[in-house]
Amino acid sequence: MTSAPEENQFVPDVRASDAERDEVAAVLSEALAQGRLTSAELAERIDTAYAAKTRAELVPLTADLPADLRRAPAGPIAAVERQQLNATFSKVIRSGRWVAGRHTEATARFGALIVNLADAVLPGREITLDINTFCGKAIITVPENAQVVDEGGALFGKRAVTGSAPEGAEEGPLIRITGKSTFGKIVVHRSGAGGDAVNPAIWWWENRHQR
Repeated sequence: MTSAPEENQFVPDVRASDAERDEVAAVLSEALAQGRLTSAELAERIDTAYAAKTRAELVPLTADLPADLRRAPAGPIAAVERQQLNATFSKVIRSGRWVAGRHTEATARFGALIVNLADAVLPGREITLDINTFCGKAIITVPENAQVVDEGGALFGKRAVTGSAPEGAEEGPLIRITGKSTFGKIVVHRSGAGGDAVNPAIWWWENRHQR
């Protein structure tokens, strides 16, 4: 007589839920804030987390982190997936160390929107910036090694988007630029060589009268 199979033998691993993927992403983001992961490691692990189909694929992503960090209640992770930035009759600056969204909707109406991604934490290898201006300006700084794809347009407006990353540069994130400039201006430029980003606020001030 053959013995009964052990519990869970031949049973496929349990499928992961969206909430479980979000929880892992939140733990990884906190690990970055504590200096336990680099930005590149965070991006790689979050990509893996959101591509994971089973719980077993999620476990290794936090296995080398302290147990108390893994057990801590996960904070909201919605900002990792989607963000909105709005400058209406105002100037909005987002710079320094901040967590960008996988999909960011940025709107400038009669205002200036200045977004610096050079030191931002990017939640994955690919993000989308949906930038729309109406009688306003949007100045975007991307990492020097970023691959930029311009899928936007202009109507009585101006858009200037940098091309490929410098030759020989380490492969960086893919940043898709969508949206439209209407009677406005959209400029996407790279941070300076060696990782020193051009200060977008100063750049905007020096070029505020140019259309």
